[in-house]
Amino acid sequence: MIIKYLTSFVTTFSLSALFMISAIYLAGKIPWKGRRSERHIHLNSNGKIFRVGGLAMIAAFNLAIFLSKDLFISPELYAVMAATILLMIIGTWDDFEEMDWRVQLFFQVAIAVMIFIMGVKIHFVTNFFSGGIIDLNSGIGILVSAALVIVWIVLVINSMNWLDGIDGLSGGVAFIGALTIFFLSLKPEVNQLPVAILAMILAGSILGFLIFNFNPSRVLAGTSGSMFMGFFLAVLAIFSGTKIATAMLVLALPILDSLWVIGERIKNKKSIFKPDKNHLHHKLLALGWSQRKISVLFYSIAAIMALVALNTRAIGKSISFLFVALVMGAFLVIVSKKINKLNIANEK
Repeated sequence: MIIKYLTSFVTTFSLSALFMISAIYLAGKIPWKGRRSERHIHLNSNGKIFRVGGLAMIAAFNLAIFLSKDLFISPELYAVMAATILLMIIGTWDDFEEMDWRVQLFFQVAIAVMIFIMGVKIHFVTNFFSGGIIDLNSGIGILVSAALVIVWIVLVINSMNWLDGIDGLSGGVAFIGALTIFFLSLKPEVNQLPVAILAMILAGSILGFLIFNFNPSRVLAGTSGSMFMGFFLAVLAIFSGTKIATAMLVLALPILDSLWVIGERIKNKKSIFKPDKNHLHHKLLALGWSQRKISVLFYSIAAIMALVALNTRAIGKSISFLFVALVMGAFLVIVSKKINKLNIANEK
């Protein structure tokens, strides 16, 4: 049985790598007018940023689904595939000419609403206190389900998008997330074999990008790529028996970092969607950490959280997430103080 998962992974990886090589070649040949961004530090020798990784990943991802003999493409999956194409268009627009955050948020919410209508729903949630199940398939539960789907998808999309600030960071964390959902889907109590195949297809498309994105990178995911990775990770968490708590643990660092930055922007009366360099990876860079060292830190925490998520129940995942939140909050306070001292010293 393992051969079907390996086939899906290798096929998508090969397609992704092939498309990535083609995208890098074409990006170097055509007049490239990609915009600069305050949160990106990547520049090639010509001073240009090639944000074409998302195009290759999304193309490989969708083609691999069509080529798979082990997947039935349901209306829900068709809707998700269509959503990835829409994200590619929106993201590419933003990569060429920065899109107003309100327009971008509108499209993100609209896409989440679209796939909810097409059947991608949260049918139940676990009661963290009793361990029981709360049904969301009728009455007010349907509205709660819609709200959870929209908030969850928009949160993960933007967390992954904001994480994409240094080489290999967003792709590496997303790759670990895809593998986690793969192993989760194979557990007897979940037993979601189609979801396991989809997780392998996602992992293959990401790895095909990552081999060109590790420091020093030759290509970036771009807004289309980072939003795609966040979007499909969020959808997979819903598909795999609503294991949102598992995905939240693996993505704890980018999610908590995003919430922290949003809080700082609100405190400073700035737009919560305005790009800046207040994310944790930017702060660590300011303290002299290398891009590779930062990536290893994020990968390590994501991997540890994946192991915890795969071996604990709902209450354990909740406690673990709160623990990580407290530790990260303390870490961010310490890092922020060090940066303030460093700035004061530099001014003197």
